[in-house]
Amino acid sequence: MASPPRVRLGRVAALIGAVALTATVSAVSLVREPATSATAGTGAAVVETVAPVITAAGEQAHTTRELALQTQRTKALAEKKAKQQAAKAKASPPPPASSGEGRRIVFDQSDQRVWLIEADGTVDRTYLVSGSRFDNLQPGSYAVQSRTRHATSFDYTGTMEYFVQFTTGQNAPIGFHSIPVYNNGKPEQTIEQLGQALSAGCIRQEKSDAKYLWDWAPDGTPVVVTA
Repeated sequence: MASPPRVRLGRVAALIGAVALTATVSAVSLVREPATSATAGTGAAVVETVAPVITAAGEQAHTTRELALQTQRTKALAEKKAKQQAAKAKASPPPPASSGEGRRIVFDQSDQRVWLIEADGTVDRTYLVSGSRFDNLQPGSYAVQSRTRHATSFDYTGTMEYFVQFTTGQNAPIGFHSIPVYNNGKPEQTIEQLGQALSAGCIRQEKSDAKYLWDWAPDGTPVVVTA
């Protein structure tokens, strides 16, 4: 009868060790395996989606701030202008004494200033002008004779707007109008020079004032000129 095979303990131990080593290497490989390309792609897509949303929100906030600042600046400028106009109106002198009654235009040559006065004596508007540098307009009472939207100077060197005639001088009609402009397009004087006697006979006004008087004074409106 044959004897059973002998189990060699050394071989068994070596076999068990090899199996354990293989299992350990496989586990380490699984732990160190990098993310798949599908996973990496998903992360990039999320970043690319979130970034534009954040950028758009930032731009909207910036635009909102700019609009708020612009509104504040516009409001501040309007308030400043209103205060300046109120101060100017408060500082404006009253019309000269003995300058007539009722609804009328008053032009004072010494102050180079015009007043538009309503029937109840209320000053509707007053502003500086540039009258004649010559002694060719006598103080007295006149009336608006005609109105011409666009006019030409008597020597044909320039033009003016909103001409309101109330008398006639030695060479040409005399009235209120905007600052004349030479034929080359250059104004004959600046707005800052209003208040000085610079014309050849008429009363020069800032364009906005000239238009206002044009609308305010129809033919027949009394004009009082004081010394």
